Amino acid sequence: MVRRTDWPLPPPDDGRPPFGGGPEDGAAPPGGRRRRGGHGPAAYGEGDGPDAARPEDGGYGPEEDPDGYGGPGHPGRSGRGGASRRGRSRGRREPSGERVRETSLSPEERARAICLRLLTGSPRTRKQLADALAKRDVDAEAAEAVLDRLEAAGLIDDAAFAGAWVESRHHGRGLARRALARELRTRGVAAPVVDEAVGRLDADTEEETARELVARKLRATRGLDRDKRIRRLAGMLARRGYGEGLAIRVVREALEAEGEDAEDLLAD
Repeated sequence: MVRRTDWPLPPPDDGRPPFGGGPEDGAAPPGGRRRRGGHGPAAYGEGDGPDAARPEDGGYGPEEDPDGYGGPGHPGRSGRGGASRRGRSRGRREPSGERVRETSLSPEERARAICLRLLTGSPRTRKQLADALAKRDVDAEAAEAVLDRLEAAGLIDDAAFAGAWVESRHHGRGLARRALARELRTRGVAAPVVDEAVGRLDADTEEETARELVARKLRATRGLDRDKRIRRLAGMLARRGYGEGLAIRVVREALEAEGEDAEDLLAD
């Protein structure tokens, strides 16, 4: 291999940058520092060089973009095309398809659609459905006519609702007859229907449930003084609708079974 020896000599060192250059080529000006990138005046920030952002090219000038984010599509801006889609749509809610469709229905058709949609989620009493229709400003006569037809078809059955409510809330939450009756009345069930539903829960079943509740809570009260345990256990039964006499008797028997002196509990 032949080694080349005819390379050109370097230019003389006359104080200028090699290969020429000067202020026009991005060299450092006298008494200052060189700015990065570009050639000519844009390298010094005058804004008229080939790299300057121009509004007509999609960018912003100094006045239009005081924060320095660049124009639409700049990487510093969120979303496609620069502007935030979330920001543009904030505070604007489009009406749902169901609401738009309801406005084109007759009052009875609209009432029927609302009731069927509510009944699909869970059973409702007639009073609950009537309140929902009134809240949606459905014509009162149309609402009554629709409710009558749904009740005749068996889709509204307050007696079945009350029976299922008593069964579920007693076994699931341990509620007594007093609390169950109060909940059914607030849901618009008629008094005779309420009495029939809670009457299926006899006193022996109610007392047995009270004993189970106290037995589950008793361990958590161990280590407390007797009076505090009594207040917590009796208060728990009272909140679930149990009478004072039944609550005190069940609590006293539970404490005596643990060896706690509770003979004077009835006197308290």
